[in-house]
Amino acid sequence: MKIQYKRPCALVRGRSLDHAVRRALLSIFVAAAMPAAQAADAPSYGALLQQAQVNAPQLLEQAANVRAAAADARQAGARLNPSLNAVSENIGVSQAGVSQRENTYSVTQVFELGDKRAARIEAGQRRSLAAGALERQTRIGFANELAIAYATAEAMQQRQDVAKAELTRAGDDLRAADALVKAGREADLRLAQARASVAAAEAAAQTATAETTAALERLAAFVGATEAYTRIVHPFLGTVAARPASAGWTPADSPALATASAERDALAAQVRIEQKRWMPDVGVTLGMRKYGWTDDKAATVGISASIPLFDRNKGGIDATRERVTSAAMRVETARLDAVAAHRSAVAQVAASERSLQAAEQGEAAAGDAYRLGRIGYDAGKTSLLELLAIRRQLSDATERTIEARLARVRALAALSMAEGRTAFGEAP
Repeated sequence: MKIQYKRPCALVRGRSLDHAVRRALLSIFVAAAMPAAQAADAPSYGALLQQAQVNAPQLLEQAANVRAAAADARQAGARLNPSLNAVSENIGVSQAGVSQRENTYSVTQVFELGDKRAARIEAGQRRSLAAGALERQTRIGFANELAIAYATAEAMQQRQDVAKAELTRAGDDLRAADALVKAGREADLRLAQARASVAAAEAAAQTATAETTAALERLAAFVGATEAYTRIVHPFLGTVAARPASAGWTPADSPALATASAERDALAAQVRIEQKRWMPDVGVTLGMRKYGWTDDKAATVGISASIPLFDRNKGGIDATRERVTSAAMRVETARLDAVAAHRSAVAQVAASERSLQAAEQGEAAAGDAYRLGRIGYDAGKTSLLELLAIRRQLSDATERTIEARLARVRALAALSMAEGRTAFGEAP
């Protein structure tokens, strides 16, 4: 007797199976759409990067640090303020009934010797340059981290789509198994296996939905968005263009090395301040003295200076020099790290390109295998176990392609960070 499988959902039992699968799919879609009332689709990576310049707390923090360092540099050039003094002497003393009180009013101006002000100005400028170098490093790192976060969210979303497709295919296999069991061409065990496969696919879809939501929430928080994102609608993973390594790259192009060098220079400028700190400042005082028993007045002139007898700031000078030595070692460490990171990133980019090509070929082969396996199963030539294994291989191959694309974005971001540029936009 020949049984032709057309639409098993026409069977009463098939209707219940269809209903179960549709209910599982509906629960996935409802779970994904729950936050939609207070959320929106994510902008493109480029638009998100532009918005982050004025919203991301990490970038705003560094911008504030740069402004503060610039203000400190301006303040470093300020001269010392004069001081006003008022002194009353011989209070309550009288001679022949005449008060002997004397009131002296004077202004004292302290003058810094030994180019103290120039050293202070230079140190302030060096610190401002160091803050600017750190901000540039932060902006480059932020742009590349944003690319990874954006690609990760899209990858999670694609995995969610794969899980939903897997659930749909599992439902199709379940309906086909039900029809074949009723026709006597499969044992009841096969139906139980198909149901278990549907349950596993539903659990995987729920997990993928939760992971997608978490990735989108992290993306929104990273850029300082006021509302959550529900979906990536601008493709990024499969559209990023590879950029070869810079032929003229040197370790000096590394943002981390530039920051370390600027911080070393700022500490070196601080040494000059410490070396001049012990030098005396000269205070010049000009005043007027009024005598209580007469209208006569007299001008006063005074000079004051500290005597560096006990403290010549040797400890402060030595401490600052040691900090410069420590900073120099950090510069050398950053130089070695920059060379190693660049070499590693170049190798990772090349490997990710090859892995992506292999993954895409494997996905195409797995798709053809599942198509042929499904045809064979419907024709009764392929067992359910074989079909489930082939379907699992297709899902695994698709996820490997997604992971390979994500690894490629990470490798390109690492290379761009090593070279001091953004991988998917203009250099800051």
